[in-house]
Amino acid sequence: MAGLAPTLLGIALLIAIVTLVLRGYRVPHPFAPALAVLRGALQLAAISLILSGIISDPFWVGVGLAVMFAAAVGTVTRRIGATRLHAAGVAASMGLGVLVTLLVVFGTGALEFTPRYVLSFGGIIIGNAMSIATLSGRRFTEGVTEHWEEVEGWLALGATPRQSTRELARRAVYFALIPSTDQTKTTGLVTLPGAFVGAIFGGASPLEAGRFQIVVLAGILCAGSIAAVALIHLLAPVTRRPAPVPG
Repeated sequence: MAGLAPTLLGIALLIAIVTLVLRGYRVPHPFAPALAVLRGALQLAAISLILSGIISDPFWVGVGLAVMFAAAVGTVTRRIGATRLHAAGVAASMGLGVLVTLLVVFGTGALEFTPRYVLSFGGIIIGNAMSIATLSGRRFTEGVTEHWEEVEGWLALGATPRQSTRELARRAVYFALIPSTDQTKTTGLVTLPGAFVGAIFGGASPLEAGRFQIVVLAGILCAGSIAAVALIHLLAPVTRRPAPVPG
């Protein structure tokens, strides 16, 4: 705990800079990053205490992943402006992506099927599937809103609701995958991803850490692609202009 004070000081300075930059440029919600860090710190503290007691217990690892997944579904549903009635569709889309990825990775033996690996890999996959699903859903809704006259034109010409938004749907999935694709392409060249660094700090060899990281990156793209396509497939039939997406 000797390094706690310097850590808190460093974090406080970083967040202060973020807030000053955003306020100086008059970006909406300039305090959002600071609140996010505070919330993240509290959640990490809580989860660290919890994980120390459940990381070797398969049942509690399953419970932990279920809680993560439920929180992720709620976040995506809220961020894309969907109603609670759509939450089941969001859950199905994300669940399909996560489930296929876990089955492939642990079924092939790419990672050892142990509670520790299931928790760490599953948590990473759920979190990134959430981000990709959110980006695709928001991009699609914004695209339909911006090109509503074009969508209406297709509908007037006799196109089905799904056909009228097909290109917008495909573009939304493509743009949602760009951050993860770029991260994968630049791994080891521009960035050292968290899973790789964490494995090194945990005592793994660089080769073992690299193996774990590339499995993680491939898993993120697999789960994200499935989640995004499935979600947009559910959202694509549009017959009226969407409501503005909440910030």
